[in-house]
Amino acid sequence: MKILIVGAGAVGGYFGARLAQAGRDVTFLVRAARARQLQQDGLRIVSPHGDLTLKPQTITTAEIHAPYDLIFLSVKAQALDQAIKDLAPAVGPDTMIYPVLNGMRHMETLTHTFGEKAVLGGVTLVSTELDQHGRIVQITPVQKLIYGERDAEHNSETTPRLRALDQTLRDAGFEVELSTNITQAMWQKWVMIASLGLVNSLLGGSIGEINAVPDGEQTILQAIDECAEIAAACGYPPAPAFLENLRKTATTKDSNLTSSMYRDFQAGNPVEVDTILGDLLDHGHAHHIDTPLLQAGSVRLRVYQNTLNSTKPS
Repeated sequence: MKILIVGAGAVGGYFGARLAQAGRDVTFLVRAARARQLQQDGLRIVSPHGDLTLKPQTITTAEIHAPYDLIFLSVKAQALDQAIKDLAPAVGPDTMIYPVLNGMRHMETLTHTFGEKAVLGGVTLVSTELDQHGRIVQITPVQKLIYGERDAEHNSETTPRLRALDQTLRDAGFEVELSTNITQAMWQKWVMIASLGLVNSLLGGSIGEINAVPDGEQTILQAIDECAEIAAACGYPPAPAFLENLRKTATTKDSNLTSSMYRDFQAGNPVEVDTILGDLLDHGHAHHIDTPLLQAGSVRLRVYQNTLNSTKPS
């Protein structure tokens, strides 16, 4: 299976490198300057599962002359439109597009562009970031990909293409799951990253720091309840076991856990407020659900994002 990685950053770079290390046919879609840098310095991983440096196979959009079997799409929401233009020449009639973006809004954009059949449902569970040396640093040991068909017809069975994908991704150095209810899994991740992202960003601290002050734990639990209530109203109530684990993780007293959105916020980088918090808030409004913490977190980060945009050089 020919795999094209679109988004060679902290997430796409990590899983692409592990797949290449396992002998899979992996190519990274990059700009010419990034290709030169990767050939010079290599793609470098620092991980509790073992460090890795490799010289990856790369390609630019202009060099794509045939479709790929699988496109692993891992970009920030603000880069999606450009990524779609860049990857379009790699999409053929049998290409599977496996997006692992945050939230759900990207699914509508992708299916509108490439059709319902082409786009799989996908979730990635990993905590990675690029350090000042350009290395991909894995922060926690969790590393998992979840994938599945989105339409109800195939919820109880796997299709031949999914079985082929599953065979390709298994035994590549990370955990995988072929889901028969991938939309549920996507909503559950959305609840998790929205809950953690809004409390980190709104309250300005790690999970442990928030729990260390009076009413901190109660505020975190309220944020989880708000996000879970919206998911349930939309037809995807989080599973009790998922919520129990999320609440346990989010109320650990000495935890240094922070969301990637909060780390972007701290670093002065753009944040995915519209797709992670704003879109979820819109769903809440549509169902007349009162979510004061989610609303406050959305406003906080939208003020930050507007300030960031206004200070960009013209």
